[in-house]
Amino acid sequence: MKLTGEALYAVVTDLQANVIELEEQSLVSRYAPDAVSQIAEIVRGFSASHPRLASVGVCLAGDVERVRGRAVIVGSYFLGWDNVPLESLIEAEIGLPIAMSNDVQALTAAHHWFGAGVGRRSLVLFGLGAGIGAGIVVNDELVRGSHGHPGKVGHIPVRHIGPTCDRGHVGCASAYVTIPAILHNAADTSFEHVLERAAAGDRAAQGALDDAGYALGVVVAELMNVIDPEKVIVTGEGLAVARAGKAAMDIALAERLESASERSEIDVHDFAFADYAWAAAVSAIRKVV
Repeated sequence: MKLTGEALYAVVTDLQANVIELEEQSLVSRYAPDAVSQIAEIVRGFSASHPRLASVGVCLAGDVERVRGRAVIVGSYFLGWDNVPLESLIEAEIGLPIAMSNDVQALTAAHHWFGAGVGRRSLVLFGLGAGIGAGIVVNDELVRGSHGHPGKVGHIPVRHIGPTCDRGHVGCASAYVTIPAILHNAADTSFEHVLERAAAGDRAAQGALDDAGYALGVVVAELMNVIDPEKVIVTGEGLAVARAGKAAMDIALAERLESASERSEIDVHDFAFADYAWAAAVSAIRKVV
């Protein structure tokens, strides 16, 4: 399952990560006990059709730490949660093993095992959307970090002058590459409309997308320099940035890659929002096999 501030996406997969059932619901409430009850109700519905249900994965945008062996949501901006012991709460309701994860970390692990990263011992995945985050695999292992939330790339500096992000940073990646930043910089309220305007030749819209593409290129180059991955995957609901702003992204890569660094393969990977639920299911598979 993937939780957002407004919706809950749920899938059932087999042990080869093939999706065999999909459900989407509006989130009834951001109050954690209500969300847990809704999750439990969905699991009970799935269990009626799939009596061999073995584990449940849940992911969301936020910081997930393990406290005394249990996953705790220490912060989720979109849900307004702080220090919510979500793993324990869900397990108490449904009695199945729970795999909790940040959504981009889950998507990275899923692509490493079953998706665009299969066969690669090192990769970086960038999830673009309301924010930007990165998942990292090195030597076939997902990098989890000492506090459970690596891949914080949103505030890497891009330019010394420019717009500010929601934290007041001037010219960082989040001031350009996230969907809210693009809408602000293009003076629009719809990402799809920005793309349409740019395709029709609107300079302001294309400028916002070029700035986003350049910022993405800076962040990709920085991680290429540090990690030297075999592959980079760009995905998420904002992946159009990597297409509409490709020329600017390529300029940033040429400027920011170290001369000794080789450019990794970059895969701009198609995305549906239920992919995060699929990724959470893969986290559940990883927990039980």
